[in-house]
Amino acid sequence: MTARLEIDHVSVALGTATGFRRTRSNVAPTLPASTVMFDSPVTNLAATYSEPHKSGQSTTEAISATQTTSHPAHSIEQNGQQIPNNIIIQDVSFSIETGAIGCLLGPSGCGKTTLLRTIAGFENPVAGDIRINGNTIAGSCSPLPPEKRNVGMVFQDLALFPHLTVYKNVAFGMQGHSRRAVNERVEQLLDLVNMQKFAESYPHQLSGGQQQRVALIRAMAPRPELILLDEPFSSQDTELRVQLAHEVRDILKKDGITAILVTHDQNEAFAIADQIGVLCDGELRQWDTAYNLYHRPVDRFVADFIGEGVFVCGNSINEQWIQTELGQIQGEVSQQFTPGTEIELLVRPDDVIHDDNSTSVGTVIARDFRGAGHLYTLLMPGSTRLLCLAPSHHDHQIGEKIGVRLALDHLVVFKR
Repeated sequence: MTARLEIDHVSVALGTATGFRRTRSNVAPTLPASTVMFDSPVTNLAATYSEPHKSGQSTTEAISATQTTSHPAHSIEQNGQQIPNNIIIQDVSFSIETGAIGCLLGPSGCGKTTLLRTIAGFENPVAGDIRINGNTIAGSCSPLPPEKRNVGMVFQDLALFPHLTVYKNVAFGMQGHSRRAVNERVEQLLDLVNMQKFAESYPHQLSGGQQQRVALIRAMAPRPELILLDEPFSSQDTELRVQLAHEVRDILKKDGITAILVTHDQNEAFAIADQIGVLCDGELRQWDTAYNLYHRPVDRFVADFIGEGVFVCGNSINEQWIQTELGQIQGEVSQQFTPGTEIELLVRPDDVIHDDNSTSVGTVIARDFRGAGHLYTLLMPGSTRLLCLAPSHHDHQIGEKIGVRLALDHLVVFKR
């Protein structure tokens, strides 16, 4: 059960959080009072938090999710509501095809987690209708509670129940299903992530990567139509993040689930997502493939935020030529300007080729060893700086002069 997701002109303001529904009575006796749990029949949106006991009373936060009949699409549409001054998400639109994985990428404070929470139902949009399965769930009608949206969520801290085994953690979201259905689904998911032998282990006995897999398949267990992942790899080291991103992608693809990931790590986004949205100050600057974000950014922010590179000043000559401090450069120009217009040319490290036979020479002013290669910062004649990614056997020291040549086919330019 999965669906196409569409978000059309959604805006969110500060102070729109919906809050969680609390219960103090219908809690399974085996659960500690500080556990955030699901209500029956299905648990998608679960977390575990510690709360201080007050006057000897226990507090349990309940978040539940129920399965609904599959429809062809999720959508969020503009509804003409007045937008307040304290807006934090402004007129965002994008779509994710059935079974695809999307990613919201951007610097801290750009609004990506707020947008994710809005889809989940923890925030309400101030403009735009949100529809899931053809039904309006927020906007022009009373918002549908998170537990009614059939959306699974993997939290940043994973939120595994420490007192439950791996098997019981995964099964917990399937309350209300027959024992046979639960057993079949849990065994299927454990087999999917190669963790059958850890079924009776507890979370503290698992590695970080294993805990990540358990958190993911727990969200997958009730077969949600959409899974949301809020920076799930943030607690892992850099190398493991990319490895886990590949693993999570494979798992989601095998089960055919549509998903959205939030991250500020570009390597994670490139490893897991089919489509990536770059956000800045609450605005979606570009929704595209990783390749296009890197090679065909739509504005200077995306060009600067994605990957590495420098901007070389120049002037437009015609449809195929620009004049820069490095000389005249020919290629497919990304956008046309009248001749003489002052522009900036994006030059990536892989556009600059180390070539000892080149007459264009730069001085090494910084170097970054990366194992397979060196990233050199070069000072060119005329004070232009370039980044050059060269194989590591080209071991040049700061102050040395090296020859380079440009290998630019598509000229990404912006007006100064």
